[in-house]
Amino acid sequence: MGDYIVRATAADGHIRAFAMTSRETVEQARRNHGASPVITAALGRLLTGAAMMGVMMKGEKDLLTIQIRCGGPAKGLTVTADACGHVKGFPSVPDVELAPNAMGKLDVGGALGPGVMSVIKDMGMKEPYVGQTELQTGEIAEDLTYYFATSEQIPSAVGLGVLVDVDCTVRQAGGFIIQLMPFTPEDVVERLEKRITEIASVTEMLEAGNTPEQILEIILGEFGLAVTDTVDACFCCECSRERVARAVGTLGRKDLDDIIGEGEAIEVKCQFCNKAYRFEIDELKEMRR
Repeated sequence: MGDYIVRATAADGHIRAFAMTSRETVEQARRNHGASPVITAALGRLLTGAAMMGVMMKGEKDLLTIQIRCGGPAKGLTVTADACGHVKGFPSVPDVELAPNAMGKLDVGGALGPGVMSVIKDMGMKEPYVGQTELQTGEIAEDLTYYFATSEQIPSAVGLGVLVDVDCTVRQAGGFIIQLMPFTPEDVVERLEKRITEIASVTEMLEAGNTPEQILEIILGEFGLAVTDTVDACFCCECSRERVARAVGTLGRKDLDDIIGEGEAIEVKCQFCNKAYRFEIDELKEMRR
Protein backbone atom coordinates (compact mmCIF):
# COMPACT_ATOMS: atom_id res chain seq x y z
CA MET A 1 0.00 0.00 0.00
CA GLY A 2 1.22 3.51 -0.80
CA ASP A 3 1.68 6.44 1.55
CA TYR A 4 -1.35 7.75 3.39
CA ILE A 5 -2.46 9.93 6.29
CA VAL A 6 -4.91 8.91 9.01
CA ARG A 7 -7.13 11.42 10.78
CA ALA A 8 -8.59 10.51 14.17
CA THR A 9 -10.03 11.80 17.42
CA ALA A 10 -9.83 10.55 21.01
CA ALA A 11 -10.96 11.41 24.54
CA ASP A 12 -14.49 12.36 23.38
CA GLY A 13 -13.13 14.85 20.86
CA HIS A 14 -10.69 16.55 23.23
CA ILE A 15 -7.78 15.13 21.21
CA ARG A 16 -7.31 15.22 17.47
CA ALA A 17 -4.59 13.15 15.85
CA PHE A 18 -2.86 12.52 12.56
CA ALA A 19 -0.41 9.81 11.55
CA MET A 20 1.34 9.12 8.27
CA THR A 21 3.51 6.62 6.51
CA SER A 22 5.65 8.50 3.99
CA ARG A 23 8.42 6.18 2.79
CA GLU A 24 7.57 6.45 -0.91
CA THR A 25 7.17 10.24 -0.69
CA VAL A 26 10.54 10.71 0.98
CA GLU A 27 12.29 8.23 -1.34
CA GLN A 28 10.92 10.16 -4.33
CA ALA A 29 12.32 13.38 -2.88
CA ARG A 30 15.68 11.69 -2.24
CA ARG A 31 15.90 10.50 -5.84
CA ASN A 32 14.75 13.82 -7.27
CA HIS A 33 17.47 15.76 -5.50
CA GLY A 34 20.22 13.17 -5.07
CA ALA A 35 20.07 13.97 -1.37
CA SER A 36 22.64 12.73 1.13
CA PRO A 37 21.38 10.64 4.07
CA VAL A 38 21.26 13.55 6.54
CA ILE A 39 19.46 15.81 4.05
CA THR A 40 17.08 12.98 3.17
CA ALA A 41 16.24 12.72 6.88
CA ALA A 42 15.78 16.48 7.28
CA LEU A 43 13.72 16.96 4.12
CA GLY A 44 11.75 13.77 4.78
CA ARG A 45 10.75 14.86 8.27
CA LEU A 46 9.62 18.25 6.98
CA LEU A 47 7.70 16.71 4.06
CA THR A 48 5.92 14.37 6.48
CA GLY A 49 5.05 17.12 8.93
CA ALA A 50 3.85 19.44 6.17
CA ALA A 51 1.69 16.75 4.57
CA MET A 52 -0.15 16.17 7.87
CA MET A 53 -0.49 19.91 8.45
CA GLY A 54 -1.81 20.29 4.90
CA VAL A 55 -4.77 17.99 5.50
CA MET A 56 -5.68 20.10 8.55
CA MET A 57 -6.73 22.85 6.13
CA LYS A 58 -10.34 23.10 4.95
CA GLY A 59 -10.30 24.26 1.33
CA GLU A 60 -9.20 22.12 -1.61
CA LYS A 61 -7.19 25.07 -2.98
CA ASP A 62 -5.55 25.94 0.35
CA LEU A 63 -1.76 25.71 0.32
CA LEU A 64 0.73 25.37 3.15
CA THR A 65 4.41 26.23 2.77
CA ILE A 66 7.11 25.66 5.38
CA GLN A 67 10.46 27.35 4.85
CA ILE A 68 13.52 26.85 7.01
CA ARG A 69 16.42 29.27 6.68
CA CYS A 70 19.36 28.23 8.79
CA GLY A 71 23.03 28.79 9.53
CA GLY A 72 24.17 25.17 9.25
CA PRO A 73 25.61 23.57 6.10
CA ALA A 74 22.11 22.62 4.88
CA LYS A 75 21.30 26.35 4.49
CA GLY A 76 17.56 25.69 4.25
CA LEU A 77 14.58 23.57 3.21
CA THR A 78 11.29 24.43 1.51
CA VAL A 79 8.18 22.25 1.32
CA THR A 80 4.64 22.89 0.09
CA ALA A 81 1.53 20.81 0.80
CA ASP A 82 -2.15 21.02 -0.08
CA ALA A 83 -5.25 19.76 1.71
CA CYS A 84 -5.42 16.58 -0.41
CA GLY A 85 -2.23 14.80 0.66
CA HIS A 86 0.04 16.19 -2.06
CA VAL A 87 3.42 17.48 -0.92
CA LYS A 88 6.68 18.54 -2.57
CA GLY A 89 9.92 20.06 -1.39
CA PHE A 90 13.57 20.78 -2.01
CA PRO A 91 16.77 21.31 -0.02
CA SER A 92 19.02 24.32 -0.56
CA VAL A 93 22.11 22.07 -0.37
CA PRO A 94 21.32 18.42 -1.15
CA ASP A 95 24.72 16.82 -0.61
CA VAL A 96 25.66 17.71 2.98
CA GLU A 97 27.68 14.99 4.72
CA LEU A 98 28.06 14.96 8.51
CA ALA A 99 29.29 12.49 11.10
CA PRO A 100 26.56 10.89 13.25
CA ASN A 101 25.47 12.78 16.36
CA ALA A 102 26.25 11.73 19.93
CA MET A 103 23.46 9.12 19.80
CA GLY A 104 24.79 7.60 16.59
CA LYS A 105 21.91 9.03 14.54
CA LEU A 106 21.86 11.22 11.45
CA ASP A 107 22.73 14.71 12.69
CA VAL A 108 19.78 16.68 11.32
CA GLY A 109 20.13 19.33 14.03
CA GLY A 110 23.79 19.80 13.13
CA ALA A 111 22.98 20.07 9.43
CA LEU A 112 20.44 22.83 10.07
CA GLY A 113 22.01 24.66 12.99
CA PRO A 114 20.41 27.89 14.23
CA GLY A 115 17.70 29.34 12.07
CA VAL A 116 14.10 30.38 11.52
CA MET A 117 11.08 28.39 10.42
CA SER A 118 8.25 30.15 8.60
CA VAL A 119 4.82 28.57 8.12
CA ILE A 120 2.77 30.22 5.36
CA LYS A 121 -0.88 29.34 4.84
CA ASP A 122 -2.56 30.59 1.66
CA MET A 123 -6.27 30.07 2.23
CA GLY A 124 -7.66 32.40 -0.42
CA MET A 125 -7.71 35.48 1.79
CA LYS A 126 -6.21 38.84 0.81
CA GLU A 127 -2.99 38.03 2.61
CA PRO A 128 -1.64 34.63 3.60
CA TYR A 129 -1.16 33.76 7.26
CA VAL A 130 2.52 33.71 8.22
CA GLY A 131 3.83 32.29 11.48
CA GLN A 132 7.54 32.45 12.23
CA THR A 133 9.54 30.86 15.02
CA GLU A 134 13.19 30.25 15.79
CA LEU A 135 14.42 26.70 15.43
CA GLN A 136 14.61 25.06 18.84
CA THR A 137 16.70 21.97 18.05
CA GLY A 138 16.76 21.73 14.26
CA GLU A 139 15.38 18.21 14.58
CA ILE A 140 12.09 19.33 12.91
CA ALA A 141 9.59 17.54 15.19
CA GLU A 142 10.49 19.63 18.23
CA ASP A 143 10.49 22.75 16.06
CA LEU A 144 6.96 22.06 14.80
CA THR A 145 5.82 21.33 18.35
CA TYR A 146 7.17 24.74 19.37
CA TYR A 147 5.52 26.41 16.35
CA PHE A 148 2.09 25.00 17.24
CA ALA A 149 2.44 26.13 20.87
CA THR A 150 3.63 29.67 20.15
CA SER A 151 2.06 30.64 16.81
CA GLU A 152 -1.22 28.73 16.92
CA GLN A 153 -1.56 28.26 20.71
CA ILE A 154 -2.33 24.56 20.24
CA PRO A 155 -0.58 22.20 22.68
CA SER A 156 0.81 19.47 20.42
CA ALA A 157 3.13 16.49 20.32
CA VAL A 158 4.89 15.90 17.01
CA GLY A 159 6.87 12.79 16.18
CA LEU A 160 8.72 12.43 12.85
CA GLY A 161 11.19 9.84 11.65
CA VAL A 162 13.16 8.83 8.58
CA LEU A 163 15.32 5.70 8.54
CA VAL A 164 17.89 5.62 5.74
CA ASP A 165 19.22 2.20 4.73
CA VAL A 166 22.88 1.32 4.14
CA ASP A 167 22.40 1.84 0.38
CA CYS A 168 21.13 5.38 1.14
CA THR A 169 17.54 4.58 0.11
CA VAL A 170 14.67 5.32 2.48
CA ARG A 171 13.78 2.27 4.59
CA GLN A 172 11.07 3.85 6.76
CA ALA A 173 9.46 7.27 7.06
CA GLY A 174 6.43 8.61 8.84
CA GLY A 175 5.15 10.58 11.77
CA PHE A 176 2.30 11.70 13.97
CA ILE A 177 0.78 14.93 15.28
CA ILE A 178 -1.32 14.81 18.46
CA GLN A 179 -3.18 17.98 19.47
CA LEU A 180 -5.23 18.99 22.50
CA MET A 181 -8.42 20.90 21.92
CA PRO A 182 -9.50 23.82 24.18
CA PHE A 183 -10.87 22.87 27.62
CA THR A 184 -9.34 19.39 27.62
CA PRO A 185 -9.67 17.95 31.16
CA GLU A 186 -6.44 18.17 33.15
CA ASP A 187 -6.35 14.44 33.84
CA VAL A 188 -6.44 13.75 30.08
CA VAL A 189 -3.56 16.18 29.56
CA GLU A 190 -1.48 14.53 32.27
CA ARG A 191 -2.15 11.01 31.03
CA LEU A 192 -1.32 11.96 27.45
CA GLU A 193 1.92 13.69 28.45
CA LYS A 194 2.95 10.56 30.35
CA ARG A 195 2.05 8.31 27.43
CA ILE A 196 4.09 10.36 24.97
CA THR A 197 7.20 9.85 27.11
CA GLU A 198 6.69 6.07 27.09
CA ILE A 199 6.36 5.32 23.39
CA ALA A 200 9.13 4.19 21.05
CA SER A 201 10.43 6.41 18.25
CA VAL A 202 8.46 6.70 15.01
CA THR A 203 11.01 4.69 13.04
CA GLU A 204 11.06 1.96 15.70
CA MET A 205 7.28 1.67 15.53
CA LEU A 206 7.39 1.54 11.72
CA GLU A 207 10.21 -1.02 11.74
CA ALA A 208 8.06 -3.17 14.00
CA GLY A 209 5.48 -3.23 11.21
CA ASN A 210 2.99 -0.76 12.68
CA THR A 211 0.65 1.12 10.34
CA PRO A 212 -0.40 4.73 10.99
CA GLU A 213 -3.62 3.41 12.53
CA GLN A 214 -1.64 1.14 14.83
CA ILE A 215 0.75 3.94 15.80
CA LEU A 216 -2.21 6.04 16.90
CA GLU A 217 -3.64 3.05 18.74
CA ILE A 218 -0.33 2.64 20.60
CA ILE A 219 -0.41 6.30 21.66
CA LEU A 220 -4.12 6.89 22.14
CA GLY A 221 -5.75 3.51 22.57
CA GLU A 222 -6.53 4.13 26.23
CA PHE A 223 -8.30 7.38 25.29
CA GLY A 224 -10.90 5.79 23.01
CA LEU A 225 -9.34 6.30 19.59
CA ALA A 226 -11.75 6.82 16.67
CA VAL A 227 -10.30 6.93 13.15
CA THR A 228 -12.33 9.37 11.07
CA ASP A 229 -10.77 8.95 7.61
CA THR A 230 -7.65 8.32 5.56
CA VAL A 231 -6.08 10.41 2.81
CA ASP A 232 -3.74 9.05 0.14
CA ALA A 233 -0.45 10.96 0.08
CA CYS A 234 2.39 11.36 -2.39
CA PHE A 235 5.19 13.61 -3.64
CA CYS A 236 3.44 15.62 -6.34
CA CYS A 237 4.88 18.44 -8.45
CA GLU A 238 2.61 20.29 -10.88
CA CYS A 239 5.41 21.73 -13.00
CA SER A 240 5.06 21.53 -16.78
CA ARG A 241 6.85 22.83 -19.84
CA GLU A 242 4.16 25.48 -20.23
CA ARG A 243 4.52 26.74 -16.65
CA VAL A 244 8.30 26.90 -16.89
CA ALA A 245 8.07 28.68 -20.25
CA ARG A 246 5.81 31.30 -18.68
CA ALA A 247 8.36 31.81 -15.91
CA VAL A 248 11.19 32.22 -18.41
CA GLY A 249 9.03 34.63 -20.38
CA THR A 250 8.76 36.93 -17.36
CA LEU A 251 12.45 37.76 -17.65
CA GLY A 252 13.16 41.27 -18.86
CA ARG A 253 13.78 41.83 -22.56
CA LYS A 254 17.44 42.62 -21.89
CA ASP A 255 17.95 39.36 -19.99
CA LEU A 256 16.32 37.36 -22.77
CA ASP A 257 18.41 39.20 -25.38
CA ASP A 258 21.56 38.33 -23.44
CA ILE A 259 20.59 34.64 -23.32
CA ILE A 260 19.71 34.61 -27.01
CA GLY A 261 22.96 36.41 -27.81
CA GLU A 262 24.95 33.53 -26.36
CA GLY A 263 23.53 31.41 -29.17
CA GLU A 264 22.83 28.27 -27.16
CA ALA A 265 19.69 26.58 -25.88
CA ILE A 266 19.08 26.83 -22.15
CA GLU A 267 18.02 24.23 -19.61
CA VAL A 268 15.77 25.23 -16.71
CA LYS A 269 15.16 22.90 -13.78
CA CYS A 270 12.14 22.84 -11.48
CA GLN A 271 13.33 23.47 -7.92
CA PHE A 272 10.83 21.05 -6.40
CA CYS A 273 11.25 17.95 -8.57
CA ASN A 274 14.51 18.75 -10.40
CA LYS A 275 12.96 17.98 -13.79
CA ALA A 276 14.82 19.75 -16.60
CA TYR A 277 13.19 21.65 -19.45
CA ARG A 278 15.20 22.65 -22.55
CA PHE A 279 14.36 25.73 -24.59
CA GLU A 280 15.87 26.32 -28.02
CA ILE A 281 16.89 29.74 -29.33
CA ASP A 282 13.82 30.02 -31.57
CA GLU A 283 11.57 29.38 -28.55
CA LEU A 284 13.37 32.08 -26.57
CA LYS A 285 12.87 34.51 -29.43
CA GLU A 286 9.15 33.79 -29.37
CA MET A 287 9.05 34.53 -25.62
CA ARG A 288 10.69 37.91 -26.25
CA ARG A 289 7.83 39.17 -28.38
